[in-house]
Parts: sequence; structure tokens; C-alpha cells
Amino acid sequence: MVSGPNLNETSIVSGGYGGTAEGIIPTGTIKGPGLHPPPPGPPPGGEEVVRGIAVEKFDIVKKWGINTYKCTKQLLSERFGRGSRTVDLELETQIELLRETKRKYESVLHLARALTAHLYSLVQTQHALGDAFADLSQKSPELQEEFGYNAETQKLLCKNGETLLGAVNFFVSSINTLVNKTMEDTLMTVKQYETARLEYDAYRTDLEELSMGPRDAGAVSRLDAAQSQFQSHKDKYEKLRADVAIKLKFLEENKIKVMHKQLLLFHNAISAYFAGNQQQLEQTLKQFNIKLKTPGAEKPSWLEEQ
Repeated sequence: MVSGPNLNETSIVSGGYGGTAEGIIPTGTIKGPGLHPPPPGPPPGGEEVVRGIAVEKFDIVKKWGINTYKCTKQLLSERFGRGSRTVDLELETQIELLRETKRKYESVLHLARALTAHLYSLVQTQHALGDAFADLSQKSPELQEEFGYNAETQKLLCKNGETLLGAVNFFVSSINTLVNKTMEDTLMTVKQYETARLEYDAYRTDLEELSMGPRDAGAVSRLDAAQSQFQSHKDKYEKLRADVAIKLKFLEENKIKVMHKQLLLFHNAISAYFAGNQQQLEQTLKQFNIKLKTPGAEKPSWLEEQ
């Protein structure tokens, strides 16, 4: 039996029948480009997961858009006098009082910082003046005594000024914490409450409008959904209203406690300083556990070197 040609040994001859061996390509060396393994496809269920995430994000954006539209509509209605708003007179009076108190305390804080800057400048000037007097006392024998006691006076004033500066800095730090942390934290909760109040009124108005419309099958379904949304925003509004009331109460108690201590400190320190009572000034700092921080802690201050 005559066997057929072995395909692995056949050759392709270019140039026609009987041509030379040039251009012969062995079939065993041919590798088609389509023989590589196909790229991996998405894992099973991967498309469904991606689609689910996209749908979830779309729903979030949709709800946000609807909520923004309702709240904007309610806000414009209130501003133009066409819509009603829920008012808690007692709570809103307390909130307005807090905002006014914060503005006044910010003014006190600004003035106290200005006083600190002036006191620091005064202490630096007294320091330099004391050094100048001390130097002239050594170089002017005929005026040594006069320059000497003026140098001592400036040194004493400088020391008292540093002590007063420590008291005022403590006062400023405490007022800053009260205004920019404690009060600000309460006002952040107030802003959340005001946003919840606007949403509550927006969904309340929407529910009232649907309640006055026709009662077909579609309207009943929309009414049930509106009732559920209204109840959700009502619960949120009432919770934040209670939170604001509690924070306002605690803030008032904390404010009285802090200011009682700080005003007493400020009065005693200022009075002792301008009375020239160094002992009373130092006693005031000890009473309120205030420790002076000397610039350049590695080396003693110029007062300690004298």
C-alpha cells in the first residue's frame, strides 16, 4: 500500500514547479498567530457585581437629587412667604443667643490677643532698657548709682511683666478653646439640626400635597412612600433637636465654670501687676497652677543671670 505524503516533511516551493530550493519554508516551523491562549474573561458573576454597584450609585445620586430639589423648593417657599416652617421658639432663641455670645467672646479674644502682643513688646523693651542702663552703670562712674537703680527697676518690671504675660496667655488659651472648640462644636450640631428641620418641612409639605390629591392606585402608593419618608425625617429632626437642647445646656454650664475661673485670674493678675505687688502676682499664678515657660529652656533667662 502506498502511503500518503507526510505533512510534516512537505515543503512549499516558491517559483513554480521544479524550482530551486531557495524560498522553501518547512511547514513544521509555521506557527499561526491565533494559536495563543485567549485572554481571561471576567470572573463568573463579575458583570452582575459591576452592574449592581452602578445601580446602587445611581440610586444614591437619584435620592440626593430628589432631596436637594425638595429642600430647595421648601427654602424658596419660606423666603418668599409662601411656605410654612416648623418653629421651636425657645430653642431658636437659645441658638440665636449662642451665636451672639460667640461673636462677643470672639471680640474679647481679639482684644486679649492684642493686649498680649503689647505686653510682650513692653517686656522686650524693658529688657533692652535694663541692659542698656546696666552697661552705662559700668562705664559711667559719675552716674553709676543712678544708672544702677534704674537698671534694677527695669529688671523688676520686666520680671513682673513676664509673670503677667503668663497669666494673660493662659486666659487667651482658655477663651480660645471655649470659643473655637466648645461653642463651635455646638454650632455644628445646630447646623445639622437646621438642615434636618428643612428636610422635615420639605417632606411634610410634599406629604400634605399628596394627601389633598386624587386617591387612585398610583397615588396611594406614592402617598405610602411619602409617609414613610416623612416619618424618617421627622425622627431625625426630633433626635437632633434633643441633641441641640442637651448641648446648649452643657455649654452654658461649662461656659460659666470656665469664665468664672478665667475672669478671676485676669482680675487678680492685672490688679497685682499695676499695684506693683510682685508677691501677689506670683501667688495668683500658683493659685491657678500656671507655670511660666522661659524661652530657651537650655539656658537661664537674663533675669536669673543677674
